[in-house]
Amino acid sequence: MSSDARHSHGDAHEPQDAVEGIVPSIPVVLPLVGGVLMFLLAFIAISMA
Repeated sequence: MSSDARHSHGDAHEPQDAVEGIVPSIPVVLPLVGGVLMFLLAFIAISMA
């Protein structure tokens, strides 16, 4: 028998967490969504006045 008991199936890839996939885009998306939300709220306020 082989003394090496480890089994290698190529590179060991850890499954990427959904939150870790989104985190790099937060500095771009958050200000854009905030700007859109402010314009929508201002439009609603003006239309109700």
